[in-house]
Amino acid sequence: MEPLARSYLYAPGHRPEIVAKALTGEADVVVVDLEDSVPADRKAAARESAVAALRALAPPERARLHVRVNPIAGDVGRDDLRALAQAGPTTVRLPKVTGADDVLTAAGLAGSELRLSCLLESAAGVEHAYAIATAHPSVVAIGLGEADLRADLGVRAEAADAGLAYARSRVVVASRAAGLAPPVQSVDPQLSDLDALERSTRAGRDIGFFGRSAIHPTQVRVINAASLPSAAELDDARALLDALADDAQGVLPDGRYVDAAIVEGARRVLAWAGEGP
Repeated sequence: MEPLARSYLYAPGHRPEIVAKALTGEADVVVVDLEDSVPADRKAAARESAVAALRALAPPERARLHVRVNPIAGDVGRDDLRALAQAGPTTVRLPKVTGADDVLTAAGLAGSELRLSCLLESAAGVEHAYAIATAHPSVVAIGLGEADLRADLGVRAEAADAGLAYARSRVVVASRAAGLAPPVQSVDPQLSDLDALERSTRAGRDIGFFGRSAIHPTQVRVINAASLPSAAELDDARALLDALADDAQGVLPDGRYVDAAIVEGARRVLAWAGEGP
């Protein structure tokens, strides 16, 4: 099993030199941003640059380049999808998705070439998480845009862990129920406290997220390390599976009773690190 991507580094679409530099770095995925980081008068240029970047990459590298488009509620976002559909297969981050209708509209514009990763950034989006996750076969992931969601809910940044706990669990459950990969954590806009970034990334993994978006290269190494199991977790998972061999359940030498769910958890830990079948 191939390991899941750990880090997703945003790069402004109207700055192709930054996109190119990001692709030489440690991020597992580079997300060309056509939305928030691009001035209104540079949207078309950013779109053209993203298409050119995708067409210039061979398939192995191309898989590392995703694109965040503008919301499809406006003409700019729809033009983004039409252009990317002509550039060949890629994964598109679709912002501000509020329901299944948004997904169906996007899928109609994207055709068969684009995979959709839907960002839920409002109360309506969170409320319809499972409907969004199952709206169309092109949906490969859902996740939260926490800054916009906090604004919509009236949650202060200092109270995000409490105020967004339900929304975070909702997207984890909806992703699992829909058979999708675990959701990716939203960005941490605080660049000066990398210790806090590590702690919150590990906490996110503990509640069912995997990997995290980044807005600066300095965050990438921290996210990569924090997303992976510790050496102790890996050793425990290997020992558990070795002790049980082909059995789905049993009693370990240390006296722990292990059932099928715990075995599956151990396999998942190894899969995060790229081990296992």
